[in-house]
Amino acid sequence: MTALPLRPAAVSRQLFVSSRPVSWVNTAFPFAAAYLLTTRQIDLTLILGVLFFLVPYNLAMYGINDVFDYESDLRNPRKGGAHGAILDRRLHPVTLWAAGLSCLPFVVYLVIIGSPISWLALAASLFFVVFYSAPPLRLKERPFADSVTSSIHFFSPAVYGLVLAGATWTWQLGLVVASFALWGVASHAFGAVQDVVADREAGIASIATVRGARFTVRFALACYTLSGLAMLATAWPGPLAAILAVPYLLTVWPYRRITDAGAADATRGWDRFLWLNQITGFGVTLLLIWYAILTR
Repeated sequence: MTALPLRPAAVSRQLFVSSRPVSWVNTAFPFAAAYLLTTRQIDLTLILGVLFFLVPYNLAMYGINDVFDYESDLRNPRKGGAHGAILDRRLHPVTLWAAGLSCLPFVVYLVIIGSPISWLALAASLFFVVFYSAPPLRLKERPFADSVTSSIHFFSPAVYGLVLAGATWTWQLGLVVASFALWGVASHAFGAVQDVVADREAGIASIATVRGARFTVRFALACYTLSGLAMLATAWPGPLAAILAVPYLLTVWPYRRITDAGAADATRGWDRFLWLNQITGFGVTLLLIWYAILTR
């Protein structure tokens, strides 16, 4: 039987789900905060940069992932909503083209107005967006490199914003970025735990499938702890951000003895994690406003 053609509305809906709307703010906000706190002004570059990291960047990051993780996603009962789309095979080329073409005009603009070092930062960010999932590197199948690369997806927009705006780097600013990076490593590791069974069936070698669910949860706990501790040495009111690590520790702690067979139970913690990010983002926003007032 010949498959019915996909309607434009159906294509748009699947692309929308594939871009993980609930996570858009996780990449747009770091860029906006870094750029705005450095320049102290709202300009066209800020607006276009936020739009880029809000939608096209996420469509590229998650859409490419959904294309190359198709076999694994078919075995994964949590796919099909906030956790990502199971893309119709016919949509794979469409998704890759949509990701590339939606990014292109923003990248062209950012290259034109940027400096060579900003080009390098943006190129590195996009490199890891693509090759986290795409062959031949497919970094998501290299234990520990998968968590580091995933973290780069989220802290690199902030680094790019700082570089683009011409920020002055200090060791305290470096600690803020390091804390963010450790948060990203921990979050990826914990997120990988719930997919142990599906990923093993698909032959995917993630940190969780190679090292086991229990080790990975404890690794995530260690990284969240280090992330919070790093903030204690930053400029005021930065140390208060250490408190924001506590809810993540409380969310992950109950799974410290999880087994590989029961790894899917971690999905309950991951669901809380998705909304915890919004609350944490609010707390970070308040601290950034406070910092902006103190340093104006």
